[in-house]
Amino acid sequence: QVQLVESGGGLVQAGGSLRLSCAASGSIFSINVMGWYRQAPGKQRELVARMASGGSAVYKISVKDRFTISRDNAKNTVYLQMNSLKPEDTAVYYCNLNSGPSGMDYWGKGTLVTVSS
Repeated sequence: QVQLVESGGGLVQAGGSLRLSCAASGSIFSINVMGWYRQAPGKQRELVARMASGGSAVYKISVKDRFTISRDNAKNTVYLQMNSLKPEDTAVYYCNLNSGPSGMDYWGKGTLVTVSS
């Protein structure tokens, strides 16, 4: 059983910043990928950023100059620092963990980020 718990969402004005956190617990393989996805109104869930346990990261192109993903492997925690937020960043942000021989995906319940104009 793996559990992911997100925190840090909220309401901010355009240009503001938020930092999201996600802590994973349970039977977690040391080699894994943790990341953030989001689902905006009327859109499909999409990758925002992800980072492997070895430190390599990938970003959605539209956020790569504004968002920074980081993680603490000892705590099985991943963070997303979001700067220069735009109204189009408004979405429910979901934490994701991918690990295990079969590449199983685990999901948090999501945290809402609302950016006002």
